[in-house]
Amino acid sequence: MSRRTLTLAVAGFLVVLLSAVAALLPVPYVALSPGPVTNTLGAVGKMELIRIEGRETYPDRGRLDLTTVSVLGGPSRRLDLVTALRGWLDDTVAIVPEKQVYPDGQSPEEIEEQSATEMRDSQENATTAALRHLGIPVTTRLLVAEVDPASFARGKLRRGDELFEVDGEQVVGGAQLRDVVTAHEPGDTVRLVVGRGGRRIPLSVRTRKAPDGRTIVGVGTRDEADYPFVVEISLQDVGGPSAGTMFALGIVDKLTPGSLTGGEHIAGTGTIDDAGQVGAIGGITQKMVAAREAGATVFLAPARNCAEALRTKPDGLRLVRAKTLTDAVRALDLIREGRRGVPRC
Repeated sequence: MSRRTLTLAVAGFLVVLLSAVAALLPVPYVALSPGPVTNTLGAVGKMELIRIEGRETYPDRGRLDLTTVSVLGGPSRRLDLVTALRGWLDDTVAIVPEKQVYPDGQSPEEIEEQSATEMRDSQENATTAALRHLGIPVTTRLLVAEVDPASFARGKLRRGDELFEVDGEQVVGGAQLRDVVTAHEPGDTVRLVVGRGGRRIPLSVRTRKAPDGRTIVGVGTRDEADYPFVVEISLQDVGGPSAGTMFALGIVDKLTPGSLTGGEHIAGTGTIDDAGQVGAIGGITQKMVAAREAGATVFLAPARNCAEALRTKPDGLRLVRAKTLTDAVRALDLIREGRRGVPRC
């Protein structure tokens, strides 16, 4: 073998070896793919997903599926380049920077804890919204859960404070508080009355501008509700707030005579607050694919996700726009009765 031939062979081998090594190098991206779907009207193992005691419930032969996104990758188990490239070529998979899913400065344990907290809040908001939609009285207390260190509320509000009033109005939930605060301009002062140690304390807090442009006080709150009967939601290994709308629909269906689904296979997604407002979510494309693969023919999408949903909707899936829980219930009524006027994306 000539020296030239040997040199070319060695160079070629090194190119192949380096390419192989480069393909296995980790990259700071995660892959979002269609995740499992779960029927909120069904059971998880031997336990009903939504269990209600102390109130009559009604069966439904249809399905109300919550949808999820599977996440592959992350700071502790990064994708390799080959897997990322495969994902970029797959229309059902989204390859996004891992910072979108795993913010800097948060450990995996902190992210998991936050996700679990969001799921618990979602379940409580869904229950409160569903019962209020049905005209069933719900007593709630609004508590301060955390105070942002960068907030002007630092040193004034404390974790565990109960919020009674905002700008002279009685506070009945987190949604109302957000509505009043966001109506202000950043830098305005919000007047609050809080309960602490058995006393009612008047406070004034200056607002600021959030990264997304909203006016905020800079506190996290949680609703502590008192229901007239038992409502329990049992779902393991799923976090985040995006199942709220489907939880609420499942509760409404179980507490309402007749069939909300009309026996159809319905799926959907969307956060929900205690007033029944449906909020935007991430991964709408992957959730629609998961729903269609499971057999759903109707998909409830938050209004703010409609533009993206229309671009990537799978064949055979009817998109329905939902801004509120009432909108979603009315849309399902119209579909079941075969009437016009269903709100579409």
